[in-house]
Amino acid sequence: MSDDDRVHPTPFFPGAGVLYDIAVCLRFFSRVSVPALPDEPAPHAAPDFTTVPRVLPLAGLLLALPAALVLVAGWELRLGPFVASALALAVLALITGAMHEDGLADVADGFGGGSTWMRRLEIMRDSRIGAYGGTALVLSYSLRLGALATLLDRSGAHAALALLLAAAVSRTAALAPLVLLEPARPGGAGASVGRPTGTTLAIAVALCLVLGLIAWALGLPLLGVVLMLLLAPAAAYGLTMLAERRIGGQTGDVIGACQQVAEIAALIGLLAATPV
Repeated sequence: MSDDDRVHPTPFFPGAGVLYDIAVCLRFFSRVSVPALPDEPAPHAAPDFTTVPRVLPLAGLLLALPAALVLVAGWELRLGPFVASALALAVLALITGAMHEDGLADVADGFGGGSTWMRRLEIMRDSRIGAYGGTALVLSYSLRLGALATLLDRSGAHAALALLLAAAVSRTAALAPLVLLEPARPGGAGASVGRPTGTTLAIAVALCLVLGLIAWALGLPLLGVVLMLLLAPAAAYGLTMLAERRIGGQTGDVIGACQQVAEIAALIGLLAATPV
């Protein structure tokens, strides 16, 4: 075996690179303990976001799958749409470690409470939560809970599909700050992971479109799926442009906040197009 083979081992079967990237995404975006796969190079190294996000829609779907199952189980057990939806969101928060919610709260506190870009970044680093952050979290959970509960009241299967698709699309939309902005902190998390290439982004977007088509084939209204696919990146883009004005770039918190607003926009878009 050559020295090069030791550094870059041959995958144990064709297409294993995709599984490696999914495993990296699951480790990075959740608290799920994913063991090292056979012949996986550097399984616990920092992710390389130039290529890894190509499978982010699939990783997002897998992360949301337990929550979707809890949502359906709660509905079948007649717990009611509110309790079933709340349990589903609780499971999702446990799986992800509420990392995106944390980003949203930090961004709200920093953007709302700082008078200069430097002060805003300082506030975003502070682990304490302020009034803006608390309000943002309440609104985020209220909107997602309300949308899911209403969808669940109309169709249990559709609500589960919506949760899965929103998780995939919102995490892909949250790549917007990485693609469009330079890091606001040269040594921060947003700078360490790298920037997705055009090919990486194209594959991720294509996977979202495929998942959208599957969701439509399984019963989600076509207009609702289209709105999810359009409104999620639009919301993330809007917050990305706000980050450019407020702090001059992107951070890991901005990326997390973009996921939250994208998920809210996707669920509301579907809800608006779902018959009563």
